[in-house]
Amino acid sequence: MYFDSHCHLSFPELQAQWPAVRAAMQAARVDGAICICTTLEEFEAVHALAMSDASLWASAGVHPDNEGEGVREPALADLLALAARPKVVAIGETGLDYYRLNGRSHADMAWQRERFRVHIRASRETGLPLVIHTRSASDDTLAILREEGARHGVFHCFTETEAVAREALALGFHISFSGILTFRNAVELREVARWVPLERCLIETDSPYLAPVPMRGKLNTPALVPHVAAQLAELKGLPVETVAAATTANARRLFALPATPTE
Repeated sequence: MYFDSHCHLSFPELQAQWPAVRAAMQAARVDGAICICTTLEEFEAVHALAMSDASLWASAGVHPDNEGEGVREPALADLLALAARPKVVAIGETGLDYYRLNGRSHADMAWQRERFRVHIRASRETGLPLVIHTRSASDDTLAILREEGARHGVFHCFTETEAVAREALALGFHISFSGILTFRNAVELREVARWVPLERCLIETDSPYLAPVPMRGKLNTPALVPHVAAQLAELKGLPVETVAAATTANARRLFALPATPTE
């Protein structure tokens, strides 16, 4: 019934208790999830999870926040090789994040913009959708997507303005809402979610972080994505079953997945 379009099941908090997490997903009628990769070093763990369960798929990419010792910079050839592996259905998580510059200037972030371009080129060559992370960098994110001719993917954990949402939709991207949508201070975001057409919406947990109300502050898992669906349904004045069916269909279409996990 529900589909979590973005979660980090390979992170220690969730991987250590995967059987219980999987059981909770089944009980909550969460029929599928995309396991998101954030470093090349993490990929094998992400991919192993996807291969272990018919309801899981994987992405391949390096998060814009990940840098420094122990984080290998992805070359185009790296991403193309990983994208060719079974059950890899997306490129990313990629994008730009200027929230924590740590004293650096915009010019100092050229490495991040180049990494983003490499991911976009991998997406174009493979035909796989991009999973976009953008924080305090929406102008550059949109500009680079336009420059590189990106037309396929999702802005995950969306927290931007309606103007950014309009541009993302115009480029051909979907918008994914997380548990942030349920937070008391997310008034403007709820207005954006009310406006985004349902056929372009996805839902996600971004677990193990950002547990939705009423579980805020606790460990997040894909089993909690129905709370996001319920909030989106309330905003749109629709039954939650309608939103669940639509967002699941949207995810399966975007990531080119079978209609059901067992097909």
